[in-house]
Amino acid sequence: MAKELPTSRLARGTKLGVAVAGNVIRAQRTRRSMRGRSEAVRARMAEESMIRATEQMVMVLGTMKGVAMKLGQMLSVLDLDLVPAEHRERFQRRLAVLRDSAPKVSFETMCAVIEEDFGRPVGELFAEFEPEPIAAASIGQVYRARLHDGRQVAVKVQYPGIDVAVRADLKNLAMFRRVLQSAMPWVTPAVLDELRLNLESELDYVAEANTQCEIAELYADHPFIVVPKCMPELSSTRVLVSEYFPGRGFEEIRALPAAERNRVGEIIYRFYVGSLFTFNEFCGDPHPGNLLLGEDGRVAFLDFGLYNRMDPKHVQAEMAGIRFAAEDRAEELWQLLIQRGVIEEPDEVTPEEALEYVLAACEWVVVDEELTITPELASGAFVLAVDPRAAEYAGMKQQNLPPEHLFSRRADFLTFGVLGQLEATANWHRIAREWLYGDPPVTELGKLHHAWLAQRPQPRKNANRTTTARKKSGTSKRRKA
Repeated sequence: MAKELPTSRLARGTKLGVAVAGNVIRAQRTRRSMRGRSEAVRARMAEESMIRATEQMVMVLGTMKGVAMKLGQMLSVLDLDLVPAEHRERFQRRLAVLRDSAPKVSFETMCAVIEEDFGRPVGELFAEFEPEPIAAASIGQVYRARLHDGRQVAVKVQYPGIDVAVRADLKNLAMFRRVLQSAMPWVTPAVLDELRLNLESELDYVAEANTQCEIAELYADHPFIVVPKCMPELSSTRVLVSEYFPGRGFEEIRALPAAERNRVGEIIYRFYVGSLFTFNEFCGDPHPGNLLLGEDGRVAFLDFGLYNRMDPKHVQAEMAGIRFAAEDRAEELWQLLIQRGVIEEPDEVTPEEALEYVLAACEWVVVDEELTITPELASGAFVLAVDPRAAEYAGMKQQNLPPEHLFSRRADFLTFGVLGQLEATANWHRIAREWLYGDPPVTELGKLHHAWLAQRPQPRKNANRTTTARKKSGTSKRRKA
């Protein structure tokens, strides 16, 4: 029988990188803290060769619009404070090229995409259509419009020819893999494969519209989470129409008082991570640009081009792994990772090394104490967990992460990064215990969420739901983690 995680406060050291006090105290070892990891990242990023490699990478990606923006979003999890001061401005300029590489396309050109897909003038489809875009996606722009029945809608339109360009870029990525890895060693074949699958999925707005409809239904009448309803009848491969949700963007949210940021942070965590363990499905693209804070306090989540539904047995395995790590059960964790195919060469990884590696990735949710997630903490965890130049966890980094878990772990890291940008504070472990151990909620949001779960209609099992989201479990090739 699984033993309960001790609930007393931390016994020693910093909030991350120490054991939970109580019956299980790791007295035989002193693990490096998250802040220690961040120092190591800073030291490696000080290398002039890495800065030069970044410049070369940007040159390669300069014409790769959708791909470059997606890589820029993945890089945005990094805290630029980790970069030494003498390199920071230069590094920021290089990353800005990736983040801001959306093509500038005229309103007339984008209207032509809509009219070509529907065979009708924009004026017939919409009563009003504002010419200035309200947002930019990695492969398109978003406009505000009004339907003839008076409803306000958001209209996402793909850049003309972006599908051909992205597919060509994805073919070229394999050629430029060495250049990319010189600047970003974590861009492994598995990451490139993931990027290819992600962007291929994002090109199909019909699939995304159907997925968004299902998620809106799943979260209908939720007290603090809203997914705008989509209108498949007004959507095509290159055009996606959904309800318009007025709200404050991420930069405005970041300027709010701490209590309000903490509330939004808990909502983000519950949606992006809690959904996996509650419904066996989750959005795979946590990003600051994909959420809005409404005047009523609800948070709207946008962009469902990357969505995954997991086999419940894979979800249960992930929960078991987190519990084993939290309870310091190294041997059982090691056996689980072997059974799941994560560790293919047991002789190369000890139970202790497996435990340390898993804790490096999920430690922020096993520490039973209020924790403020900073960009530095998120960056240190992310970079050292995936950077092959780090001596830490070398044996684990040579193992294969099965495809059914690669997507969910990436989403977890990106959620950690978003919360770091928000500098949100919570006892993340106490929230996670709701799905890890079936504990009753201890936060007000948790109580509201569980009351909603209790009164909502019994959801259909995701195996029986009509799905246009990506399905990986048991079908994808194995890839290097």
